[in-house]
Amino acid sequence: MHGYTIDNGVRLRRLAPITHAFQVPMHHETNNRHKRRTLDAFLDVLRASGIALPPFLSANPLADADLPPEALAWMRDFIRLHPKAAPVAGRDGNLLPPLFTAIMAFQGHEYAWHTPGHAGGNAFLKSPAGRAFYHYFGESLLRSDFSISVGRFGSLLDHSGPMGESERYLARVFGSHRSYHVTSGSSESNRIILAASVARGQIVLVDRNCHKSVKHGIVMANAIPVYLPPSRNRYGMIGPICPEHLAPETIAASIAQNALAARATDSRPVHAIVTNPTYDGLIYNVARVEELLGRSVDRLHFDEAWFGYARFHPLYAGRFAMHGDPRDHGPAQPTVFAVQSTHKLLTALSQASMIHVRDGRNPVEHARFNESFMMHATTSPLYPIIVSNEVSAAIMDGRDGQALLTGTIAEAVAFRQAMARLHADFAAQGQWFFNCWQPDRVRLDGKSVSFAEVPTRDLQERPELWTLAPEAQWHGFTNFPADYVMLDPIKVTVTTPGIGADGGLEQTGIPAPLVAAYLNARGIVPEKSANFTLLFLFSVGIAPGQWQTLTDALLAFKKDYDADAPLDSTIPELARVHVEYAGFGLRDLGESMFRTMAELRLTELMAEAFAQLPRPVMTPAAAYEKLVRNEVASRSLSQAANQAADCVAATGIAPYPPGIPMLMPGESLFPEPDSGPRAAPVLRYLQALEAFDRRFPGFGHETHGVAVEQGTYRLLCVQ
Repeated sequence: MHGYTIDNGVRLRRLAPITHAFQVPMHHETNNRHKRRTLDAFLDVLRASGIALPPFLSANPLADADLPPEALAWMRDFIRLHPKAAPVAGRDGNLLPPLFTAIMAFQGHEYAWHTPGHAGGNAFLKSPAGRAFYHYFGESLLRSDFSISVGRFGSLLDHSGPMGESERYLARVFGSHRSYHVTSGSSESNRIILAASVARGQIVLVDRNCHKSVKHGIVMANAIPVYLPPSRNRYGMIGPICPEHLAPETIAASIAQNALAARATDSRPVHAIVTNPTYDGLIYNVARVEELLGRSVDRLHFDEAWFGYARFHPLYAGRFAMHGDPRDHGPAQPTVFAVQSTHKLLTALSQASMIHVRDGRNPVEHARFNESFMMHATTSPLYPIIVSNEVSAAIMDGRDGQALLTGTIAEAVAFRQAMARLHADFAAQGQWFFNCWQPDRVRLDGKSVSFAEVPTRDLQERPELWTLAPEAQWHGFTNFPADYVMLDPIKVTVTTPGIGADGGLEQTGIPAPLVAAYLNARGIVPEKSANFTLLFLFSVGIAPGQWQTLTDALLAFKKDYDADAPLDSTIPELARVHVEYAGFGLRDLGESMFRTMAELRLTELMAEAFAQLPRPVMTPAAAYEKLVRNEVASRSLSQAANQAADCVAATGIAPYPPGIPMLMPGESLFPEPDSGPRAAPVLRYLQALEAFDRRFPGFGHETHGVAVEQGTYRLLCVQ
C-alpha cells in the first residue's frame, strides 16, 4: 500500500509503499490556530482526494483538546503518544468485513482430505506449468480456495456462520432487508429472482430494454411476457419507459391486446422488471416508478447491474431500488428486488453479484426464495469472489465510499467540461470535433450557464443539473415529465459528427466504430460503440487525470482523420488483416462507411425496427422447446423473406451493442402473417446490417441469435 503525507503547502505527496496513513506535521510548539488551520486543510484534501484511507489522529494525551468537533468526527481512531501506546494494526475492528476476517484468521490445514484437489496450491508445485500458475496468481488466492467441507466459514446455500454474517453486512451497507451473494454474475441473479417469483403461465411485465438473462429467466419459468416499451432518441439510445406506459390503464390495455395473455393462469401480472439505469446511463426517479407500477403488480424487480454505487453518493438519492431507510418500507408497499453486478463499476472480481430484497406486499420469504437460490447457485463457490463482494461493500461504506465517488464524478465532470471547451473552440474555427451527450447549457441559480463554465462542485452535488428537462433539445427524448429521468455523470457518451438535430443524417459524418478501432489500436477500449456514439465508464478505479489520455487520443484522431493518414499507420492491424483496405486513408474509409450507412438507411431502419413491438405467436418457453426438439430450420434472410408460412424466431435476436432484444423467441418477423418482407422492419434492418458487414470486413455487427456463414446472416426459425 502507498501512504501520503501533507507538505507545508498542504498538498498530497505519495510516499514509498511502506505505510497506510496520512501524516500531518503537528509539532507541540505549533500554536492552536495554525494547528486547526493545517488540520482543516488536510481534511479538505482528504475529502477531495477520493482516497479511501482511514484517518488516525496521533497526538499526546492533551493535544487534541481544542480540536474542532467536525475534525474529530472524521478520525477513525486515536493513537496516544506515550511509551505503552497500543499498535495501530488491528485496533479498528470495522476495517474488514466478517467473512474476510474469518478467512484471514484461518491458518489452513496441513493435511486436507477434501476438495479442491490442488490442496491449497500444493498440486501446482508439481509441474512447471503449475508453478507458473502458482507464482502468477499467488499463494494467498490458492490457499483461500476452500471446500464447503471447511465448515467454519458457514455455507453459501444455508447462509450460516461468517457467510451469513457477511450477507447481513451487505444488507446493512446496501439498505435492504436481506441480501445474497451470487457468484455467477447478475445474469444468474436475474434468473434466481424470476424462478422464485414467477410460475408457469403467469404474466410478467418486462422492460423491453432488458438483459438477455431476463429472457432466459422467462423461458425457464415458462412465463408470459407483456413488454413495456422504452423510448429512443435520434442516436438510437434507449431511454426509460415513459410514465404513461407504467400507468394501470395502459398496462391493462397491453395485457388485453396480447394474444398470449389470454392463456395466462392469472390475468393480473405477478412481477415487473425494469432496467435501471439504461445502458446509456439514464436513471429513473424510482419512487415515481414504484408508485406507478405498484398499482398493477406486487413485486418490482430492478436490474441495477451497472448501478451498485448509487447508494453511496447523495447525487443519486431516490434513484435506485434500495433508496431511503429500509425500516420505512412496509407491507403496504411492493416487494422490491434489486440485482447489482459489483464487478462492473465497483471493485469486486468478475462474476460477483448481489441480490437485495425489501419485503412488502406478497413477499417471497427467505425460505421459499432460498429454494430458487439453491437451484441456481453452485455448491462449490470460489471464496475469493465472495470476499471481493463484501470488500467492495466495505470500500464503499460510510464516508470513504462517498469520497471515492466524489472523486470519480469529479474526473468524469473534468473530462466532460474539457470536451465541451474543445468542441466549442473547434466550432468557432469552423472545424469539427467530438462532443459529449450532455446539456450545452444549464440553469444555475436562475441563469443560463454554459456547461463548460459550471463550477465543478455544483455538477458533483446538484442532481437537477443532470435531469432531462422536458423542453430541452439536446437529449432527443419526449414525453418525460420534469425530474423523471437523470443522466448519470460517470457514464459518458462521446458523440461523433453525422446526426442532425432532427435525427436525420447530415451531409458528412464519422462512424463511431471507426473511432473505436483507432482507439483500440492505442490500447483505449470504450465500453461500447454504436453508429455515432461511444460510451466510456468512469468507475471508482479510474486514476486522477486518466481522462487526459483519452482526450489526447481523440485529438490525435482528428489530426489523422483531417490529414487522411494511411490506415497502415493509424489502424495497422486492420490494414494487415484486411487487404481490401490497401491504399486507404483514415478519412477515405470513414467517408466510405458514412456514405454506405446513408445508402442503406441504417439509422432509419434501426429506428423503425424498434418502433413497435413484434407480434407474439408463442411464448419464449414454447419456442425454446421447439429448439430443444430440433423442430427448427436455419434460414437466410432471403429465405425467411420468401417463406410461405409465418416466420417465427426460435431464438432471441439482439443487435450488440447494447444487446437489447429486437426479436424475442416466439415472435414473428412479420407484423401480420401475410404482410410480406416489405412490411417487416426487423427483417429489413437485418438485411441492411448484412450488406454493411459484407462491404466493410473488420467492422461486422455482432447480433446475438444470428449466425454468419460466409457473410450471410442465418436465423433459426420455428418449423
